[in-house]
Parts: sequence; C-alpha cells; structure tokens
Amino acid sequence: MLATKSLRLVRQATSNSCRHSLSLRQPKSRTFVTSTLQTLSDGFLDLAIALPYPQSLPPYSSTIILVAVATRLAFTVPFSIWAKKRQWKAEEVAMPQLKQERPQIIQQVLKDMRNDGFRGNEEEAKKELQKRAKPILEKRRDELFKLNHCSPKITMLIPPVSQLPLFVGFSMMLSRISQAPTVLDSESFLTLTSLAHPDPTLTIPIVIGVITLANVESSRWFMDAAAIEREKKVAEWTAQRRAQGHNVLEPKKIIQSSLRVLAVGRILIAALVPGSIQVYWLTSATFGLLQSWIIDFWEARRRRMRALNIAPEQESNTKPTPVQAPPKVSRRR
Repeated sequence: MLATKSLRLVRQATSNSCRHSLSLRQPKSRTFVTSTLQTLSDGFLDLAIALPYPQSLPPYSSTIILVAVATRLAFTVPFSIWAKKRQWKAEEVAMPQLKQERPQIIQQVLKDMRNDGFRGNEEEAKKELQKRAKPILEKRRDELFKLNHCSPKITMLIPPVSQLPLFVGFSMMLSRISQAPTVLDSESFLTLTSLAHPDPTLTIPIVIGVITLANVESSRWFMDAAAIEREKKVAEWTAQRRAQGHNVLEPKKIIQSSLRVLAVGRILIAALVPGSIQVYWLTSATFGLLQSWIIDFWEARRRRMRALNIAPEQESNTKPTPVQAPPKVSRRR
C-alpha cells in the first residue's frame, strides 16, 4: 500500500514537472487551439495519475486506451447507429415507394411523348423515354429521401465528420505531450520502448494497417445471398453499359480502392509518429473493426428476419399480374 502510494506521488511529481516544461514551451501569444490542447494535456496527465490502476498496468498507455474506447462509445457509435437506421429507411421505405410509382411515371412520360408528336423507331423511343424519365425519377427519389429524412449524402457524411475532429484533436494532444521532456519517455508498452518515440520494430504500424484493411474487406463477410445476387446483376449491367461505349462510374469500388490505399499509407504515417499516438490509432482501428462486425452482423440478422416476415405476405398475394404490352411507337415517315 505504501509502495503504491509512493509510486503515485513520484508519478505526480514527474507529471507536474513535465507539465511545467510544457507551459514554458508555450508561445507568448496563446491561441484558442494551443490553450485547448494545453488544458486537455493537463487533464489527461491528471487522469492517468488519478485512476487506480494495478501496478502491472502502465498508467499512460492504459489511459490512452480507456479514453479512446470511451470517446468512441460516446460519439462514434451513436452516429453510426443513426446512419445505419437512415440507410435502412432509404432501402426499405423510400426506394420501394419509388419502385411502386415508377410505372405511373413511365406511363405519364409516354403520354407526354405522344402528345408532343414524337416519331421514331423502337430504339429511338427507348432513348427518348430514358432521357425524359431519368430526371423525373431522380427528382421523385430526392423528394422521398427528404420526406423520410434519409438523404444518403447526409447519412454518409455525418459519421466521419463527427469522428474526425475527435481523432485529430486527441492525436494532436498526444503529440504535444510526447515532446521532450515528457513523462511518457519512461513508459514502455508492447513493442514500444517508450511512448515518446515510434515503434522501432514497426510492429504496431503494420498491425494498424492490417486492421484498417480488414475493416475495408470485412464488409462482404456478412452479405446474404440476395445482396450477392444484386452485386452480380449490377456487375453485369455495368459490363453491358461499358460494352456499349458508356462511361460508368462505380462509387463503391472507388471508395474501397481509396480505403485500401489509405490502409497502406497509414502504415507509413504511423511509423513516424510517437508511440502514444500509435497506441491510440491501434485502439481506434481495433474498435472500428469490432464496431463494423457488430453492425454488419446486426444488419444481416435483421435482413434474415425481414425476409422471413415478408415471405408469408408474398405467398398470400399469389394472384398473377397482367402483363402489359409494350407501347406502340409511330415510325418516322
């Protein structure tokens, strides 16, 4: 008990000395950013000393991990769940309604074409129909997204925007604390000989890159048969469009390729930063991977349950729908 108390007093004295050195390094004209970083740095050092860790746990590394997990639970997870629910609403409410309204929109476009006196062969009629119907369908889609509060742009933008300031701010704070003289220089963790210096073995940076890459590739692990079939149909449609000479962009593949490059680049960047930041990035990447697995598993289970609930409704509505003949188009004279 006495040894633990003495060790804590030594850590506090060292922390106060390093904090005083940090304040001496401050420029005379302190900005809002430097003042905020100084306050956060002091609070972090105080928290690491105050928490009653066992002697077997390194206090500063443990506090980095604890703060990283706590902030991700408080800020990242709620926004990720919010975004996933908006995505489900777009897929299960807005898009089915648009699919239901599509035949009426097509019929209205065909009626307008007849009223305008359109003349042409079947191929020309299809192109004109697609040209006129596409902006109408896109406008109606955006209206349904807005009506159901599930715009994909906001859904994709909010989670990274809510996470980025926290990630950058905590990294900047740890970089500030790691400047010599610092109490972090006396603590080692895993393959790190010091939290104030990069990992000399490059083990932690490589693990960070591998976990980031696994987070990108693991999105396919929980895909059901219906999702795989949709991907095949999209790939076939894309191949057909490109065979016809059209330039087709695939945003999903572009994003995945960019994230793969980012995973490799993250190894190079992590190899240059202090060990304290490496511990934080490793914790954040591991938490992000586990969060993705849990959400993907939740989504796969939800889709299975939804498919089981929809199947009885489809069996009860087995009346065949009449097949509509394709519209006749007058040929050009």
